[in-house]
Amino acid sequence: MAGMTVSTPSNHYDAIVVGLGAVGAAALYQLAQRGGKRSTRVLGIDRFAPPHDRGSSHGESRITRLAIGEGDAYVPLVQRSHVIWRELEARTGRSIMTRTGGLILAPRDGATDHHGKPDFVRRTIASAERFGIEHQVLDAAGIRTRFPQFHLQGNEIGYFEPEFGFVRPEQAIAAQLEVARASGAEVHEGEPVIALEGGRGGGTGDQPVKVRTATATYTADRVVIAAGAWLPEFLGQAARDAWHREFEVYRQVMYWFDASEAAGDFTAGRMPIFIWMYGDGQEDYMYGFPSANAARPALKVATEQYTRTTSPEALVREVDTAEIKAMYQSRIAGRFPKIGGRAIDARACMYTVTRDRHFVIDTLPDAPRVLVVSACSGHGFKHSAGLGEAIAQRMLGESPTADLRAFAHRPASKDNQ
Repeated sequence: MAGMTVSTPSNHYDAIVVGLGAVGAAALYQLAQRGGKRSTRVLGIDRFAPPHDRGSSHGESRITRLAIGEGDAYVPLVQRSHVIWRELEARTGRSIMTRTGGLILAPRDGATDHHGKPDFVRRTIASAERFGIEHQVLDAAGIRTRFPQFHLQGNEIGYFEPEFGFVRPEQAIAAQLEVARASGAEVHEGEPVIALEGGRGGGTGDQPVKVRTATATYTADRVVIAAGAWLPEFLGQAARDAWHREFEVYRQVMYWFDASEAAGDFTAGRMPIFIWMYGDGQEDYMYGFPSANAARPALKVATEQYTRTTSPEALVREVDTAEIKAMYQSRIAGRFPKIGGRAIDARACMYTVTRDRHFVIDTLPDAPRVLVVSACSGHGFKHSAGLGEAIAQRMLGESPTADLRAFAHRPASKDNQ
């Protein structure tokens, strides 16, 4: 390719991380801290300038919670994430995580699914009990007494966890990249990766991996692909065959509805984060946050849709007035009487989702030196700091703080083809 440079020893790294969103920034930060008696030479590459709003890691806040109804394998990751974020706050002076308390609600007599898991509230309660996580189980009367902001049907069961909170995604990514750079990592922004080569199949697994970008060529002993919705671009034919239709991309929308008329009721401390499943359908659901910005009081809410796929190139980033009106009328008006219909902001992002809604953390079938860390399926940010640590440990042969074997690729059954 015209203008392509040739790989030289100065272009060789112990590890390269492709994609510097939630997980990629965390992995780069952790790799940069390690190396034992010799420094570990690491490079992070992103096609944009992280933190940015082009992928899945933006929008002011992301939920974090300790009891995980999606599965026990996630709990050690989020526990480590909380520790790491507090360490980063102390090191950088940034505000990354805010503890608010949080509530998961669902019909008491139902078994409502969430993130592909049935009876999600009771699965979360069971997780809290197994891991000794402080929590309370509330009925509708108890929820009304503590949180009168919610207009309930009267048949709800609620799980309340004091350690619920939100993470500021832009601050978390910025802090990890800041410390990674200070620890010697290189960060290349605005440099799209166009191909991965080498280390594929047969007896070539011991070869370094070649990473070609629009402006240079690098080699590495190990490569992490944390490219989110751009992941399919980096799959070789063997991976495409083995992981057929594994990663679907969906457009999701976040809304901020004006809360200035009742600002005191929607501040962190009085208003919990919530996950509210109010019916039997997959989309009979929303989640939300207390106001994260005192200068702009708002109830941030969102839902999830898994019917219309998209791609990074096709994503409609604009949110039109019809979408805002539909969100307010279908989910807000009858459930938060003090919130009016004026949206002060709305933003689109992407979820990259697997069939079973679990993560995929595995080497490519034909490239054992390339580790895919992606498809967080809409519930990844809370785990990202812990994932970064476990990924770095795995790549450098250290004893892991969290077991990643549960996230190895699961072959699809014929029913899922």
